[in-house]
Amino acid sequence: MSKESAPLITGRVIAHLGQSLLIEDDQGKIARCKKRSRLEQPAVGDNVEWIRTEDDAGRVEKILERRSLLSRPAKNGSVRPVAANLDQIVVILAVKPSIDALLLDQYLIVCELQGIAPLIVLNKVDLLDEASRLETDALIKIYRGLDYEIIEVSALEKTGLENLRQRLQGEISILVGQSGVGKSSITNALLPDLALQTKVLSTASGLGKHTTTATTLYKLPEGGDIIDSPGVNIFGLANINEQTLAYGYREIKAWAEHCKFSNCLHIKEPKCAVKDKVEEGAISKQRYLRYLKLRDKLSC
Repeated sequence: MSKESAPLITGRVIAHLGQSLLIEDDQGKIARCKKRSRLEQPAVGDNVEWIRTEDDAGRVEKILERRSLLSRPAKNGSVRPVAANLDQIVVILAVKPSIDALLLDQYLIVCELQGIAPLIVLNKVDLLDEASRLETDALIKIYRGLDYEIIEVSALEKTGLENLRQRLQGEISILVGQSGVGKSSITNALLPDLALQTKVLSTASGLGKHTTTATTLYKLPEGGDIIDSPGVNIFGLANINEQTLAYGYREIKAWAEHCKFSNCLHIKEPKCAVKDKVEEGAISKQRYLRYLKLRDKLSC
């Protein structure tokens, strides 16, 4: 049978390795594939149609409809797809030395604007003393008040992991977090067969070993998937302008409807409902100041 007449196979992208993709078919068999030359870059989590060109190799012909797509800035002002069909973005933060609230806000802005549910995970809570516990509680109270879900864990003491495991069950999630927050420790705790899954993917890739910078989808034993993208710590504010930035803040978006001007940027405009609510304490002044700081970054 010629390649042109080869039947289309439905599969899912489970790893992105440089120019190669690992595709898993409905029977769980993995093939190493290239994409058709004019096709946009598939992302891990994409459902695709592909043709088999060899026993364990093929070519992706089409990307099927996505329900979500997470991208990050790339060179020359372009964006690069990271993961598709996500149900949630799991933001992992370490409470020690302290939570980077500006970074957290940037993660949440991406979630809000891309329509992907966020889940905030605070790691290393075993290190909190009385003073830092009060500081952490004061900060997370703001986010709980905005209906953000927060789970506290200690990867070291293995506390809170069962709650996290239950929240990941049946979902397609990506874990994000800066170096040092314990993302690898949490991933290892959630995936007791991680070494086996990695070995299977390494064999399928033909690279001898699985590259540590590859975006990869792993299967949870309870059902559901974790996408790990080691090279992605923050997605930046690509394709976000001064107007859309405000929509990434739930409380600002809610009160912006009551501003006198529809294009209000909530800085110096008269009769700004957002500024009024900041003064009244209905909107966190700290969050508002971080909004202004990010606006300054956009204008640089």
